[in-house]
Amino acid sequence: MLVPTGGGAGGDEEDAMTGDSSRGGHAVVAGAGIGGLLAARVLSETYPRVTVVERDALPKGGVPRRGVPQSHHAHGVLSRGFEVLEELFPGLGEDLVAEGALVRDAQADVRWFNDGYELRRAHSGLPCLMVSRPALERYLRSRVAALPGVEIHDRSEVLEPVADGDGTRVTGVRLLRVNTEPETLPADLFVDSTGRGNRGATWLRALGYEPPGEERVDSRVVYVSREYRRRPGDAEADAYVVGASAAAPRGGVALSGEGDRWLVTLFGMNGDDPPVDPEGYHRFAERLPVPDLHRLLVRLEPLTEPRLMRIPVSIRRRYDRLDRFPQGYLVFGDALCQFNPSYGQGMTVAACEAVALRECLAQGNGDAAARRFFRRAAEAADVPWDMSVGGDLRFPFVEGRRTLRVKLLNRYVARLHQAAAEDSEVGRAFLWVANLKSPPQRLFAPGVLSRVLRRPSAAAAPPPARMPAESR
Repeated sequence: MLVPTGGGAGGDEEDAMTGDSSRGGHAVVAGAGIGGLLAARVLSETYPRVTVVERDALPKGGVPRRGVPQSHHAHGVLSRGFEVLEELFPGLGEDLVAEGALVRDAQADVRWFNDGYELRRAHSGLPCLMVSRPALERYLRSRVAALPGVEIHDRSEVLEPVADGDGTRVTGVRLLRVNTEPETLPADLFVDSTGRGNRGATWLRALGYEPPGEERVDSRVVYVSREYRRRPGDAEADAYVVGASAAAPRGGVALSGEGDRWLVTLFGMNGDDPPVDPEGYHRFAERLPVPDLHRLLVRLEPLTEPRLMRIPVSIRRRYDRLDRFPQGYLVFGDALCQFNPSYGQGMTVAACEAVALRECLAQGNGDAAARRFFRRAAEAADVPWDMSVGGDLRFPFVEGRRTLRVKLLNRYVARLHQAAAEDSEVGRAFLWVANLKSPPQRLFAPGVLSRVLRRPSAAAAPPPARMPAESR
């Protein structure tokens, strides 16, 4: 199927990635997920033609699809990601709200529980977008498809990139469309945004290149999600986030969304999986570090059966460290770095990569733009990767090198969560960093550091016993 586009911009504009106007300025993006759509949006500013190819049959509505099994589960767009989406797609927030999504303050309208402590609620100035993954993807797909010169083809699989005679430049892709023989689609730039299941290492070896080194962390997380009916007044917040701790390696989130629904995802680690039967699901919620999410669930009307997903290993592929790489070839989104989704960073980092790609395209012509992009993309991933890996290493069953720095940071963050239960300024600083709006150094600014360290350690002061929500 060809998703209709808004027009066909042609011409012989100079290609900012190759510097070769005679090649026609055609970019091919493999993958029509969030990352691929963001890449196509930015490429459309430079390339007269952008073709997005997707193996799945793309649904017309905002419903999950086979190639994105995680779309059944809760997703978060951090405040920085929402900011970038609004920049790339003006009016996005208003449009999605009109379709049932919510835009709320990340501290005032969300109940956060970290290490058993509830973050004190106050206005943070951090708008957060509450929308399901399928609804967001459908919206972005419609906006990208309307761009001049952009085409989106579904049921079309990239078999491999095709290079020139000496293998130094990718010149196209071998493409298999449904019910046809393989064909070669010429391209001046090929972008691999095929997500967690990408075949980048195989493709590079076939072209005569070594694949990048990888950093891996297995958090052993299993998600089980279920939808519930949302009615006015059935909760005291628009979202609940219950983080796991070393003492209780399980957690969950409940997000308000379109269709007057709650999307609830419970997760367990290291074999402590949430059950998929309804009664077991609720019993698991009862075992969370705090009772508040369970109390919400018992008041709600379920709409779907629980659905399970085993979270793949987190992988960061260090394309930025390669000495040799074919020209006319980029890697984007989860194919570049796939995060533990418990931290809600993936879509926001993809948005930051889109900003990095736009900056690289604006800096001038030449194949050095690809190398610049890998460096910029690595910078965009550095902080969230360190945050998620450091968070995973709190759990003794997660394999990894626990440096003195990691140990001290985790100890300090535990103290910070305790302080944030009473001090909204500490909680605000934490959320600004977690939402990638402030650098981690903000947590060590004198005003925050003094508020954290003047309290007893978390080990000496366990979370207080919690009263029923109705009594507070």
